[in-house]
Amino acid sequence: MTHRAEKSGLSRDIQKKLEAKYNLDQEVQCRAWIEEVLGEPLSDQEVGMHNFQHCLKDGQVLCKLLNTLNGEPLVKKINPQKMAFKQMENIEQFIKGCKTFGLKDGDIFQTADLYECQNMSQVIVALYALSAVSIKNGWTGVSIGVKMSEKNERTFTDEQLNEGKTVIGLQYGTNKGASQAGMNIGKTRHIMD
Repeated sequence: MTHRAEKSGLSRDIQKKLEAKYNLDQEVQCRAWIEEVLGEPLSDQEVGMHNFQHCLKDGQVLCKLLNTLNGEPLVKKINPQKMAFKQMENIEQFIKGCKTFGLKDGDIFQTADLYECQNMSQVIVALYALSAVSIKNGWTGVSIGVKMSEKNERTFTDEQLNEGKTVIGLQYGTNKGASQAGMNIGKTRHIMD
């Protein structure tokens, strides 16, 4: 485990906000989803940010999860060693695999977010996004979160498009001839010369 000096000032305030964003209910859903997809329990069954981080810290579970969801290995070599740089390498391989799998950069966490427990709420966001993208990529098993939208193209005839041009939308300001003429709000201002 890495030992860092305690944060102070603005860094401490930011860290407290990040920790406040952490949702235990979402963690429980993520735990159950990972266990269901992999078919094996996580190493630490106690709920909590640091316990969840301990389960995922070596990156092996995440790499196995991504490979299972993809159907074929996106992460070719998973390091089983307990050395810090090997564990961080597993996390890096998972992150690269997620980008290849189709996750957007905003959904992915940084290695330190997980390894040093800096921003575990972003790790949960990434797991939810991974589930959503896996459904889009053809995964038929269990999932968490919402389903991603699919393309819904529509074709209109020229006649339908021309009909749309004749409609005056309310955003153009039509109000059926009403005006503000004769309307006084408050006292009138008298200017004397």
